[in-house]
Amino acid sequence: MFSTRSGAAKLALVVVIGLVGLKVAVAVVTGSISVIAQAVDSFLDLFAIAVTFLAVGIAARPADEKHPFGHGKVEDIAAVVQAMLIFAAGGLIIYSAVLRIITETTIELTEAGIGVMLVSIVASLLLSRHLLKVSQATDSIALEASAHNIAVDVYSAAAVLGGLLVIRFTGLTIFDPIIALLVALFILKVAYDVLRRSFGGLIDVKLSEAEENIIRSSIMEYSGEVVSFHALRTRKAGSQRYVDLHLVMPKNASVEEAHRLCDELERDIKKRLPHTSVLIHVEPCSEECD
Repeated sequence: MFSTRSGAAKLALVVVIGLVGLKVAVAVVTGSISVIAQAVDSFLDLFAIAVTFLAVGIAARPADEKHPFGHGKVEDIAAVVQAMLIFAAGGLIIYSAVLRIITETTIELTEAGIGVMLVSIVASLLLSRHLLKVSQATDSIALEASAHNIAVDVYSAAAVLGGLLVIRFTGLTIFDPIIALLVALFILKVAYDVLRRSFGGLIDVKLSEAEENIIRSSIMEYSGEVVSFHALRTRKAGSQRYVDLHLVMPKNASVEEAHRLCDELERDIKKRLPHTSVLIHVEPCSEECD
């Protein structure tokens, strides 16, 4: 049930809603800025997952008259939105932490904060691993972005937990805003990584070298029937890959032979690279060709 893109998104929504409620309640009770930072981060995760849920549903729609190349780029757009939200969360946490250092506010009931951080670490760790597994199986950049967002909670909650433990046993409340600042810096780094990757799909960056080499090796398996190839172009929109190339055939090859070979080559590429659309332009060999 939760192994599909939509199922994983639904699971994430339920888990994060629960974590947001817990963190907000404890943040109000303790007055801890680091717990508040965690609550803000989880709330933005909730919004981002809602965006992902909508994006995954739209991206799964088949190509239509208005969108002949499908709706895959909706996932890249969703990832950009998530990156912007993560940047906003980091900035808000930095502002709040600096304000807390200036005002020197005290913290109450650190035990409650410690407890909710332990729950958050376990839940976020399990959820992020599941989302990453599903994103790899379905090649969904939106789910991958959500997985990284949730993973931020694991590391930041661990940092907050450490800070609360130090405060509990030493009484040094200055550790609270300092930990919050460190969490914010990590959040900004994650936002940058998500944004950089999602922009690649929006501006049609080519497939990775490893995937292009798979395409080249597929073509070379027909070296006995194909003279050469050139003008290889690749791009990706969401989970959908697009490949087009020029295939040089022997000048005495018939249209039927060229068509058969193109069909076989397309099947081989799609078998090795799922969710791939292949377009081949056939050219006859020049007069100098043997």
